[in-house]
Amino acid sequence: MRCALLVSGLMLGQAALADTAYVNANGYTIDAAGGLARFGTLVVADDGRVKATLAAGAPVPRGKRIDVKGRTLMPGLIDAHGHVMGLGELALKVDLNGTTSLAEAQARLRAYKTGSAWITGGGWNQERWQLGRFPTAAELDAVTGARPAFLERVDGHAGWANSRALALAGVTAATPDPAGGRIERDAAGNPTGVLVDGAMKLVASKIPAPSQRESDAMLAKSLAIMASVGLTGAGDAGIDPATWERYQRFARTGKLTARIYAMAYGPDNRAAIAPQGPIGWNADDRLAMMAMKLQADGALGSRGAWMKAPYSDAPGNRGLPFFDEGALRRIIVDASAKGFQVNVHAIGDAANGAALGAFAVVPAEQRTALRHRDEHAQIVAPDDLPRFARLGIIASIQPTHATSDKGMAEARVGAERLAGGYAWRTLIDSGVRIAAGSDFPVEPPNPFYGLHAAVTRQSRDGQPAGGWRTNEAMTLPEAFAAFTTGAAYAEHAEDKFGTLTPGKWADFIVVDRDPFAIAPATLWQVVVEETFVGGKRVYRRR
Repeated sequence: MRCALLVSGLMLGQAALADTAYVNANGYTIDAAGGLARFGTLVVADDGRVKATLAAGAPVPRGKRIDVKGRTLMPGLIDAHGHVMGLGELALKVDLNGTTSLAEAQARLRAYKTGSAWITGGGWNQERWQLGRFPTAAELDAVTGARPAFLERVDGHAGWANSRALALAGVTAATPDPAGGRIERDAAGNPTGVLVDGAMKLVASKIPAPSQRESDAMLAKSLAIMASVGLTGAGDAGIDPATWERYQRFARTGKLTARIYAMAYGPDNRAAIAPQGPIGWNADDRLAMMAMKLQADGALGSRGAWMKAPYSDAPGNRGLPFFDEGALRRIIVDASAKGFQVNVHAIGDAANGAALGAFAVVPAEQRTALRHRDEHAQIVAPDDLPRFARLGIIASIQPTHATSDKGMAEARVGAERLAGGYAWRTLIDSGVRIAAGSDFPVEPPNPFYGLHAAVTRQSRDGQPAGGWRTNEAMTLPEAFAAFTTGAAYAEHAEDKFGTLTPGKWADFIVVDRDPFAIAPATLWQVVVEETFVGGKRVYRRR
């Protein structure tokens, strides 16, 4: 680990009395060369920006002092790819994350009380339940009765409906699979209760939209969760106009306690939100909408990821492309010409190849300026890995996906195709810029879980021993950079936040131990004690 002593400032001579110095800190940030830098005092100006970082023992300018008491202070972490409203929604509805069996999930559903007409939520994972199949409508009927229920799979790419929900949606044996979707069926062709990707809307469209009050509560809950785990910003991977309006309203009223880099979901939402072109950072750099999110395919867990060859455990199934390659190219070229960054969800090797092929059609100067992104970059054909660097495409990766997927991924695609899977080391060594996130609420939003997974390639229970495909692991400074400077760069904000250097916003956290001085296996146990955005505390552990 390369560390440099950081001593910097902006005309410290006569510090304003409103400046606040956080003294006796075990401070870390990233220096201009990308290495770790240390400091003992952080000086924050009255406008919420960093004024200076000073070496331990250096004279401290006049003003307010707060004693950090030797605790570790570091830049706030940024999740480059999450689903902000989804995080709050799941926290307020049925959350099946962590259930290890169908029976446990049914017990949680049986205990859930709601006055809503529908039972909704998500987080189920048939692989974790070791079912060897998808759950059925009948198994949901047993604990929901006559009330319609629809629960999203943990990855958001499949939904589990009960019989009442299927009936309300008119889904029968005669219902055709929609484009980009699949209705799971029994041997007689009857729907079994699970709808994959594009088929989910058949039921989801029948669920009453939440009220403004309910939606506001979801956003407030999400922001509180983010602050509690040290996230001072997030890229929201796919929003609609209503969500953009809610963000603007929260920003105007001082309730937006994290920096949100919004990505419009698809061309229609992009045009509705920003008809005049990208909306740059505003509201004291709390909000921007400069990007469009597209989905090239589904997910591995539901076998919706678009593969070049059939799944190893499902011969004849290559997954679900959301666009043909010509349409994908046209949409990306059009958005690029209008000045929008394009961020493409790509899980399978065919989807990644198609996304890279579409990006290659964009003029080089536009690619450089717009910083297009491949979201997930999970299963990539080895021959396609060098194309990221050649095209200047950012790899927006989620380290905890690798440790959650490891067993399932091997079953789905086999060891040979995993040669280009979750290949962070290969991408970094080839010169690719990496931005890290979690895809919350698909995975927990805690970025220290992501740091742990990136470095150890193990799940939090220490499996597998020695790590999974550790030749693709990241170093801790690299992972730290991916959650700070890498994410900021991917959001066109490297001059605004991501490091604690003069002139940038004072977005920082105080944690209970030094992540750079503990065993990597314990990184996920780091606890955030305080979170600050723009110099103002937005979370304090009780």
